[in-house]
Amino acid sequence: MRRVGGGAVSGRSRVLAVWCLDWPAVAAAAVAGVAATRPVAVFSGNRVVACSAVARAEGVRRGVRRREAQARCPDLLVVQDDPDRDARMFEPVVAAVDATVPGVEVLRPGLLVLAARGAARYFGSEELAAERLVDAVAAAGAECQIGIADEVSTAVFAARRSTIVPSGAGAEFLAPLPVGELAAEPALSAPQRSDLVDLLHRLGLRRIGDFAALTPTEVSSRFGADAIAAHRCARAEPERPPSARAPAPDLAVEYRCDPPIDRVDAAAFVGRMLATQLHAKLSAASVACTRLSVQAETEAGEQLSRTWRCAEPLTPDSTADRVRWQLDGWLTRRVLGGNDVDQSALADDARPEPAGYEAKSRATGRGASADSARVGSETQATRSAEGSTGNGAWSGRARGKTARNSGRGGNWGAPTAPITLLRLEPVEVVSAGALQLGLWGGVGEEEERARRALIRVQGLLGGEAVRMGVLSGGRGPAERVTMVTLGEELVPADDPAKPWPGRLPQPAPAVILANRPQVRLEAADGTPVWVTDRGLFTADPAHLHWGSRSWQLNGWAGPWPLDDRWWTHQLPHGYAARAQVLLDGDDIRALLLLAYNRAWHVEGLYE
Repeated sequence: MRRVGGGAVSGRSRVLAVWCLDWPAVAAAAVAGVAATRPVAVFSGNRVVACSAVARAEGVRRGVRRREAQARCPDLLVVQDDPDRDARMFEPVVAAVDATVPGVEVLRPGLLVLAARGAARYFGSEELAAERLVDAVAAAGAECQIGIADEVSTAVFAARRSTIVPSGAGAEFLAPLPVGELAAEPALSAPQRSDLVDLLHRLGLRRIGDFAALTPTEVSSRFGADAIAAHRCARAEPERPPSARAPAPDLAVEYRCDPPIDRVDAAAFVGRMLATQLHAKLSAASVACTRLSVQAETEAGEQLSRTWRCAEPLTPDSTADRVRWQLDGWLTRRVLGGNDVDQSALADDARPEPAGYEAKSRATGRGASADSARVGSETQATRSAEGSTGNGAWSGRARGKTARNSGRGGNWGAPTAPITLLRLEPVEVVSAGALQLGLWGGVGEEEERARRALIRVQGLLGGEAVRMGVLSGGRGPAERVTMVTLGEELVPADDPAKPWPGRLPQPAPAVILANRPQVRLEAADGTPVWVTDRGLFTADPAHLHWGSRSWQLNGWAGPWPLDDRWWTHQLPHGYAARAQVLLDGDDIRALLLLAYNRAWHVEGLYE
């Protein structure tokens, strides 16, 4: 690892980020027990969200659809996205880092941060501290890259390039990076960040430095709240709002487990109950939590603690998710006896280096071969078993009988008994105004939860069973909706932005009837009403008969002849016209009629 730029480390607060590459793919491969040479891809919504280096070498990339990914790599192991699995497999890595340097904060499975100043002072320098952490992660059976900077987001970007950014040089380091990096890490950005990046691209702001050159006033007056946070990140400014403060001591909630908990499902139930209680207290205090400490105590007197940091204030559901992930990791390690899973298949994301910056390749870092990484991991694991790692001054956060585990290097903080006490404590809170709920009480996660549920339906009924409507171009209401299979690219059949002369006037019908039931339209004297060759009614419509029911008409509009695309066979033979009729009834008020084959049919209902 190489320090970029110039200058010495100042007394400012420094952040160290540990990034485990391709973690969802690594966790999936470890659970499946496949070899490191097997290409692996994790899918969500029928698109790749993570893949191993072996899969990337075959042409698989994030965002590629499943069919295309399998065409590029026939031997690809297809795995569905599972945040619970990722968190459970990441717990040994977190414990290994926490045993080396206490005070770990988990941003998401595969990414964590900690304060770098104390570690650098103890080990002698930031470079030596980074090397010790790389060795600790390798002893836990994984690979990682380290980044150090003044701010959390800058340190995460630096970790993706194995770089130490000197104090005060964060903006200089970020300036040449593509603006898309602002949305690359979900733990640092809101769900709508990709829309902001797309807008910046269209405005010609292609680099983070271009966006940072705007003044805060220009950003706040033209974009939303998320753009302000992204702008502070681009300028490497302090990211925590001024309202952040230490929480009141009475905000913590705890639960005595009687009988003790040794199953994940029981722990998840208690975790959700505590999450609800915690947020009730937070709401009463008009604050929202941004850093949460999950603490547990076992029958053997062991005390376990883990801190989770989030880009946005936690909701009750997101709090319950993180508690479930953490308890799942602890209890799973207890069942396995603290043993780690070999995850040396972890590979590089092959991200481009920014101009003017370099990173030194290490056996377990960027640019190393898989073989050399495994050799380094095995060597360090042997040294750890002999007691050469894990100084007592950095013994971790698991206290009591398992504060210093012997034997395998990966048994840091693994509980040996069921959990008797669970406690949730907000470490940092902000004003409740930072948590702006949506109309249905969420902050953007509802769509993702709904998507996961629909994906499960696809797994049961088949891919074509779930389809989504996309606004399309066309003259009729049915033509203006394109049904696309969930997971496929949402591309309309025709461009809705085109003029489409002769399009049905607004408003569009609320319900489109696929079977188009036949009706009879009559004049006042009972004669059938049709459309002439000149596109006019043969008589003014006065009555409509639908099955056994009849209505008088209070009004009508049209007819609008349909003579487009007459040379094709896509429309039923004899398409003539559309018309709108207003009924004198309480249950059905207005209909859209479609005339073809010398008969009138109901195409849509108005509400």
